[in-house]
Amino acid sequence: MGSRLEFIRNIGIMAHIDAGKTTTTERILYYTGKSHKVGEVHDGAATMDFMEQEQERGITITSAATTVFWKHNENRYKINIIDTPGHVDFTVEVERSLRVLDGAVALFCAVGGVEPQSETVWRQADKYNVPRISYINKMDRMGADFFDVLEQIKVKLGANPIPLQIPIGSEETFQGIVDLVYNKAYIWGEESDLGTVFNEVPIPDDISEIVTQYRIKLIEGVAEEREDLLQKFLDNPNNITPEDMIEAIRNATVNNRITPVLCGSSFRNKGVQQLLDAITMYLPSPTDKPDLKGINPYTDKEVIRKPSEEEPFAGLIFKIATDPFVGKIAFFRAYSGVVKAGTYVLNSATNKKERISRLFEMHANKQLPLEEITAGNIGVLVGIKEMRTGNTICDERHPIVLESIDFPEPVISIAIEPKTKDDIEKLSIALQKLTDEDPTFRAATDEETGQTIMSGMGELHLEILLDRIRREFKIECNSGNPIVSYREAITKTVHHKEMHKKQSGGRGQYALIEFEVSPAEEGVKGLEFINEVKGGNIPKEFIPSIEKGFSKAMANGPLLGYPLMNLKVRLIDGGYHEVDSDALSFEICSYKGYKEATKRAKPTILEPVMKVEVVTPDDYLGAVTGDLNRRRAIIEEVESKHGVQHVRAKVPLAEMFGYITNLRTLTSGRGTVTMEFSNYSEPPAHIIEELTKKIKV
Repeated sequence: MGSRLEFIRNIGIMAHIDAGKTTTTERILYYTGKSHKVGEVHDGAATMDFMEQEQERGITITSAATTVFWKHNENRYKINIIDTPGHVDFTVEVERSLRVLDGAVALFCAVGGVEPQSETVWRQADKYNVPRISYINKMDRMGADFFDVLEQIKVKLGANPIPLQIPIGSEETFQGIVDLVYNKAYIWGEESDLGTVFNEVPIPDDISEIVTQYRIKLIEGVAEEREDLLQKFLDNPNNITPEDMIEAIRNATVNNRITPVLCGSSFRNKGVQQLLDAITMYLPSPTDKPDLKGINPYTDKEVIRKPSEEEPFAGLIFKIATDPFVGKIAFFRAYSGVVKAGTYVLNSATNKKERISRLFEMHANKQLPLEEITAGNIGVLVGIKEMRTGNTICDERHPIVLESIDFPEPVISIAIEPKTKDDIEKLSIALQKLTDEDPTFRAATDEETGQTIMSGMGELHLEILLDRIRREFKIECNSGNPIVSYREAITKTVHHKEMHKKQSGGRGQYALIEFEVSPAEEGVKGLEFINEVKGGNIPKEFIPSIEKGFSKAMANGPLLGYPLMNLKVRLIDGGYHEVDSDALSFEICSYKGYKEATKRAKPTILEPVMKVEVVTPDDYLGAVTGDLNRRRAIIEEVESKHGVQHVRAKVPLAEMFGYITNLRTLTSGRGTVTMEFSNYSEPPAHIIEELTKKIKV
C-alpha cells in the first residue's frame, strides 16, 4: 500500500498579494484537466475564489482545498493544493494551512520581489519546517528582474535559493527558459497555444556564459550532497547525470537546505507545466516527513503514528466552513490509517465519539463524495457537531492528541447591531458560525451597553466579516467606529492576604489565601500559577478553584477594566474550615484577592502596536514619513528599490484608523501599505490619561 503515498503531494501556494497566486492556481487547474476554460482573476471568474467578495475584490480570503492529478515520468501524482490568502489580516488562514502541508510553492513577483507579506509567510513556513520551491512569476512584466529577486530571497529571507532555470529574455521579450538540470533551452510557441507547445532550441549566445556559471554552481552543490557524487564530480564533472542531480536536489529540498527556483509568467501560460513537474520531483510526499508525534490524552505518554494506512486513524481539523447545502463542514488532514464514511471517530478535544456521516474531496467549491479517506490525504467531513479548528480526530481505541494551533488574539473591535429587531436572533447564529470558522474572530456582548462587539485582526478583516454577514446571512447591520483592544499589566510585585467569610444561617463560606502577584516571565501569555502551599493548609482539591478564580478575574484589569495581559501568582499559604470551606469559597476569595492586590501592583495600560510597511514613490517620501511621525511611529528603516521607497515602522494601532484613505491622498493614490500586529507596549502618560478620562465619562 505504501507506494500510493509516494505519489501524493500536499502543497500550499503562498505569496504576497498580487504576486499572481490565484492565476497560477487557475493555470494548474487548467493543465491538470480540472477546468476546461482558463478563469481570470481580473474577469472575476477564478475557480478557487468562489466567495462573492473574493471575485469582487480580486483577493483570496478563505483557504480552499482542491485535488488535481499530474502525470510525470509515467507516474500519476495526486496533488492536494491548499490555496492560502496573501493578505496579512488573514494570517491565521496561512498559519493553519501550513500546519497540514508537506511542501509549498513560494510565489514571487519578478518586479516586486520579496514583499513584507512574503517575509511573514516565509517565517511561518520556517516555523513549521515546510520545504519550498520558489516560482518567480510575471517575468513578462515591465521591470522584471529574475536575478534581483534571487538576491532578495537570499538576503531578505535568509534562504539558499538555487536556480534550476535561467530565463530567456525578460519583460516583453520573455520567451523561454534554459533548464539547468538537462542543460537544454526551450522556447514557448504562440500565445494561443496556452503554453502547451514548447520547442527545444540551442542555448542563446547572450546568456551562455551565465548559464554555464549557474550550472557549475548547481553541479557543485549537488556533488556536496553525497560522497559518491563528490567522487564522480572530482573524476569528471560531466559524469554527474540529470538523474543524479534530481535525486540530490530533492534530498536537499526535503531537508530544507535549499530552495529550488523556477520562473515563468502564469498569465501568459508560460512555465506552469514545468512548475507542476518540479512539485512532483522535488517536494516531499507524506512518507518523506518524520513520523507524527502526539500525546495519549488518558496516559499523557507520547504516541507515534507512521504515515501508513496500516496504522490507527489520526487526523487534524485545520478549517471549519459552512456549506449552504450540507451545513458545517471540516477540512482535515489524515495523517495515518483510514477513515470511512458512516463510522465513529473520537474528537480528543471534547472527548466525545462522533459519527462521520459523509466524506468528500474538494475541488474549489465542488464536492466529490468518497467512501473513505486514507493516510496522507486531505478531505472534508460532514457530521461532527462540536468541532473547532485544531481539534484532533482519531480512532477511539487508539486516542491521540496532536499539537494544536496557536492563534493570535484580536486587536481591534467594532460595535454592531442589526437594523431590524427581527434580525437579532439571526445575527447571533451568523456570529456563531463565523466564530467557528475563524479562530481570530470573536463576538461578545458588552454587558454594560448590551451592544454586540466584533473583534478581529485588522480593519479589512472586520470589513470583510461585516460584508459576509450582509451577503451570506442577509442581515443589514449598523456598525460603530473601530476601537482598539487595549490590555493591562502590573509592573511590581505585591504580597497579599485575603479572607472570604460569609455566615448566613446554615452552612457558611470560608477561605483564606496568602499569595504574591507579579509580572509574568517574558513571553508568557495569561496566568502563570505556582502552588507553594505546604503541609495541607489548603486541601489539594481546592487549589484548581483558586487558579480558576485568578484566571477568571484577569478578564477585568484593575486600572480601566481591560483584560490583564499576563500575571504570575505564587500561592504561598492559606487556611480552611472543616465545614464552611468549599471550592466556590476559594474561587471567590481569589477573585477578591486579585482585585485588591493588583490595584497596589502599579497597573498600567498596554496598546497594540502594528508593524507597518509603506511603499511610496520617491516624491512623496517626506509627506509619508512626516505623517507617520505624527502618528507616534518609530521608523525603523527606509529602503529604496526600483524608484520606490519602502518605509518600515512600528505604529500604535490607535493612530492607524483610516490610514489607507489618508495614504492615498498623500501619494495621489500611488502608495500602498501592509500592517500586521507586532506587540503590546505601554503608551505615553498623556494617552493613558485620555483613556482614563474617556472611560470615566
